Amino acid sequence: MTRWNTSHIPDQTGRSAVVTGANSGIGYITARELARRGARVVLACRNEARGHTALARLRSEVPTAEAEFRQLDLADLRSVRAFAAGLDDFDGDRLDLLVNNAGVMALPQRRTADGFEMQFGTNHLGHFALTGLLLPKLLATHGARVVTVSSGLHLLGNVDLADLNSENGYHRWSVYGRSKSANLLFVHELSRRLAQAGSQVVAAAAHPGYADTNLQTAGVRMEGRTGAERVVELVNRVIAQPAESGALPTLCAATAPHMKPDAFIGPRNGLRGATAPSFRAPWTRNDETSARLWEASEQLTGVRYDFGGAKA
Repeated sequence: MTRWNTSHIPDQTGRSAVVTGANSGIGYITARELARRGARVVLACRNEARGHTALARLRSEVPTAEAEFRQLDLADLRSVRAFAAGLDDFDGDRLDLLVNNAGVMALPQRRTADGFEMQFGTNHLGHFALTGLLLPKLLATHGARVVTVSSGLHLLGNVDLADLNSENGYHRWSVYGRSKSANLLFVHELSRRLAQAGSQVVAAAAHPGYADTNLQTAGVRMEGRTGAERVVELVNRVIAQPAESGALPTLCAATAPHMKPDAFIGPRNGLRGATAPSFRAPWTRNDETSARLWEASEQLTGVRYDFGGAKA
């Protein structure tokens, strides 16, 4: 059986996509390959200089690309709202694909602009708000999808509904795992609510396995730990698969025909290998937990989802 690869991506001509964190790594590869197949792509990135650099690189690699950069800081809900409002002039009332890719990992303790713990606030709450604000476009588009990038490291911990902001103790890796479990619980609950609304929009999740990106070094770099940063870079070179391979599960979840709602796509063996349905912790499909996290997320972000306009 032939492994799924970018040659299997169907023609994307006429489709529009938003990819968060598209300035590097998995996000950049995802945006580039979607553009290569004809999609009109928005690179949604926090850093303006890096976003423009990524856009120039993409256009050099795919001269026919229809792509643009727009600034988005998922750690600031004002930025999320501004980005969503500014997208009103992008491809009319439609949006075929939202890829919630951006994220932070194992950072020293930080807070978002709105006072949330940085990993939970960026990885989950920022994308929760963005998806809700763009929901009318998605509901109005036949065949639309939402793909949220989680991690195999969600196994490090379930969400703590009594301490979502990790105020009772901060352990960077367990907090990261909780934020990635939150991603999967979000996809689960979004899939349930879309089905209840009679919408055919598909919400799925993906993870890259162990891919060589700058995500692993961000935390130690913030602390100035140059020795640890070099060790991580060495481990990446020896063990990790390239970003091009790590992006395949996301691209599969985003474009493969007949993708099932609430699917979780990743490397077959967890770290690397052929793209396939991936193992996920049972707690990430717990209806009660996902519903309670959803309600808390609406309260924390002030974004309330309206499924009443479901058309697609």
